[in-house]
Amino acid sequence: MLFSKPVHKLTFQDVVEFCKRQIPENKQLDYKYLLPKNHEKFAKTIASFANAMGGTIIVGVQDDKNDKPAPPFTGIAYHEKVRNSIEDIIQTYIDPIVFVDVNVCTNKRGDRMFVVIDIPQSNLTPHLVGKLKRAYIRTGQASRPEAIVHPDKLPWLLDHRQKSERLRHILCDKAERHFENYLKTCTASTDGESISTFTFVPLYPQEPLIDYKQIPTLVAACSTHAPYGIMVNPDYPLKPVQDGVSVISNARGIYKMSEFNAYGLVMNKQIISQDEIVNGHLSQTIHVEKLCQNAVLFFITARKFLEKISFGGPLQLRFKLTNTRGKRALLDTKQSTVLEDYLHMDRSLFLTDLQTHLPALLENLLHEAAWSLGLQVPPATIHALIEKYIREAEE
Repeated sequence: MLFSKPVHKLTFQDVVEFCKRQIPENKQLDYKYLLPKNHEKFAKTIASFANAMGGTIIVGVQDDKNDKPAPPFTGIAYHEKVRNSIEDIIQTYIDPIVFVDVNVCTNKRGDRMFVVIDIPQSNLTPHLVGKLKRAYIRTGQASRPEAIVHPDKLPWLLDHRQKSERLRHILCDKAERHFENYLKTCTASTDGESISTFTFVPLYPQEPLIDYKQIPTLVAACSTHAPYGIMVNPDYPLKPVQDGVSVISNARGIYKMSEFNAYGLVMNKQIISQDEIVNGHLSQTIHVEKLCQNAVLFFITARKFLEKISFGGPLQLRFKLTNTRGKRALLDTKQSTVLEDYLHMDRSLFLTDLQTHLPALLENLLHEAAWSLGLQVPPATIHALIEKYIREAEE
């Protein structure tokens, strides 16, 4: 990750320390000392990031002949209307407009500043710039950081997105099959079992975001544990798969898998139903409280992993719960017999949503899940559970 914290929490000193790392300009990073007087040229830089993999512009930093930050790192004179200026440039020169996150980082005296502009990979491409309506993509080349895509070649940019969508489906399908293949090797059967699947995957994956050989170290650093469970148990070995790793366990007879991929996919699959005796009869039960626990551990682990691989583009969150019909759903004193065959929910969001709105995301998803399982649970009940589980996982 470019920074060790979300962009909106950066301070002046955070930017100074980042510049000392001497990271050169690249496909996802650009330095500018001042806002260019040529506003269309600045808009071109912003749009090129949005049309490619997203990126960050830091204003207030001069770069040297090697495209690295050149000291001293003192920022530029504070200007209270800089945020409005950036928004005006975007609205005037880019169509459709690009939604960016701007943080004005001032020093302690308040007279100097850095401006950090975070541009997410867009799902509204192509973004066209200026009167000529040209599209640009970020190349990462020092001599030619942005490349023009002529109007007659815009279908290429659209096709590029379509290829990314196909890649996303391939990544998800392969991860799904890894769990199925493991169960086959164990001669384990999931007939009649309900399996929950949580997945975060880039909406438009294009290329590996990290060397797959680094993933085991990241997984160890990202795994979240709490008194009620752990997302990736270090006692179980990592199983290498193409472009990533899987961690699979069957502790206490409960099969589960967590997979991490160099393209940014994070997936957790596990059997969620369990046999219980109810009124003298064997019944398969889905405990919504357990589903909440798993979701909290997964969301926090995925957030940490995505932060470390520095992914800032749009994400697809997918939640599935299969083979639910006829199961007993239980939460606190409420229970029901499930009528749905399965649950399937999709959300589009950004890493910043996980960083700033995690409780609300979890509450909305899990209340909808409980409702779909036939439980009329007050939102306050789910809220209290999520608040408790997040607090325990982050202590």
